[in-house]
Amino acid sequence: MPLEPHTPQPTGQVLPFRESLLAMLGVAFVVMLVALDQTVVGTALPTVVAELQGFEYYAWVATAYLLTSVITVPVFGRLGDYYGRKPFVLASIVVFSVASALCGMAPNMPFLVAARALQGIGGGMLVGTAFACIADLFPDSHVRLRWQVMLSAAFGIANAIGPSLGGLLTEWYGWRAVFYVNLPVGALGLWFAWRYLPHLRQQAHRGPIRVDWLGALLIAAGLGSLQMSVELLPARGLDAYTAGLLVVAAVALVVLWQWERRCANPILPVEMFRDPGLAPLFKLSVFAGFTMFALLLYAPLLFQGGFGYSPKEAGVLITPLVVCITVGSILNGRIVTRIRRPNTMLYAGFGMLALACLGLSQATRGMPHGVLMGIMLIGGLGLGFIMPNLTVFAQQTAGREHLGIATAMLQSLRMVGGMVGTAIVGTLVTRSYTGSVEQALSGANATQWASRMADPQVLIDKASQLALLGQLEQAGHNGALLLEQARVSLVGSIHLGLIVAGAAAALGVWCARQVPSIKLTRSPAPAMAAD
Repeated sequence: MPLEPHTPQPTGQVLPFRESLLAMLGVAFVVMLVALDQTVVGTALPTVVAELQGFEYYAWVATAYLLTSVITVPVFGRLGDYYGRKPFVLASIVVFSVASALCGMAPNMPFLVAARALQGIGGGMLVGTAFACIADLFPDSHVRLRWQVMLSAAFGIANAIGPSLGGLLTEWYGWRAVFYVNLPVGALGLWFAWRYLPHLRQQAHRGPIRVDWLGALLIAAGLGSLQMSVELLPARGLDAYTAGLLVVAAVALVVLWQWERRCANPILPVEMFRDPGLAPLFKLSVFAGFTMFALLLYAPLLFQGGFGYSPKEAGVLITPLVVCITVGSILNGRIVTRIRRPNTMLYAGFGMLALACLGLSQATRGMPHGVLMGIMLIGGLGLGFIMPNLTVFAQQTAGREHLGIATAMLQSLRMVGGMVGTAIVGTLVTRSYTGSVEQALSGANATQWASRMADPQVLIDKASQLALLGQLEQAGHNGALLLEQARVSLVGSIHLGLIVAGAAAALGVWCARQVPSIKLTRSPAPAMAAD
């Protein structure tokens, strides 16, 4: 069907109220799919690793998803500018749902990591297009902030039920159910987006469309090699393999920078990184992703493996973090348009996030649950003050010409931060825990049990604990004491990782000074093409 210009509305939105509401419901259901998956999987992941026997892949379950997402977000962000975003939103739901089913059928950890990588492609398609749909529908930043409450509500529903749902499904039906739960949500999102989301695209894109596939390949080579080297370096050292990966990463990223400077339609517009308004926002997005994913991934492991809580209890403790991301977003929308310096919300957000990380780094098993939930609440509010403002500030600074790619880059760089954060924190936790356990076993003349104790799954899986305790007692060792020492080692290791995450958030406070003063100006709705 030919595309005709859509009549702009005088209210700062492209569609009338009813059509805008239905379209936003479609986007909200789509966003809920990814939000639900992130919160449910995080709670269940320690149990997944305990059953599939592969703690060395623990961080890769998250980083595989993040890596493929990072690559696909800018690709489909650019394609969405050219062809309109609706086709890619629909395709992303299909890919994400199929990958979720494969995750649920995973027979081992490598298969799960591969399925999560495919899931990341679907998630990257979704993030690269769905968030830019909001700016297309609501060009006025004031109007956009009000309508974003619907997305916050979608995140709120998913985040409120996600951790507890993950714990309950894991206890009652097994961890595979946490992936299968995406299937009905995906079916609902697919129908709603197909039925109500309009097919909009900017009229400016005419003539033949050339996609920078070489740039996408260089991004994959550079970030993929860097990620693998970060994961393997602590275990292997700087051998020929890890050194080769680092060389490949460096060469790919240098060539990428040079190519993107000459490319007519770059997938990664390097001039955006020189923009004094956008560059600091991109940097803050990396810090936010670093801290957020470290919290979401390792707080459940701290509560279950370190403190011995059940998946259900851990889910309840994580709930304030994810729910208050939504609460903070809603509060932010009420505050940021009423204060003289909207940038203040970035200082507050990163400060609260740093406080939460440092507070959790001092948490102990005997700490009251109310205090732990309070720490999670502060972290959630901080993220709620950061994420919507980074998006709106970047869209405001980039303008209509680069709106889609600026939004995609912001989301992609947040995932880069998450990828680097989970890799660094994960490596730190693994190495610190393994070293502490080996030292404790050496002191008890029980080094033959190092391979069994080096995997924290034994601190989560009750059946494995009982079997190991019996074997240790038969060998004349104090099994309960050794397990407790391993638990203390895990807590100390995660505490160290959380301090690093808190330092990243503190750097965010410092770097927020570089963001120019933002003025949330009102703008008329531009002409768009629609089915």
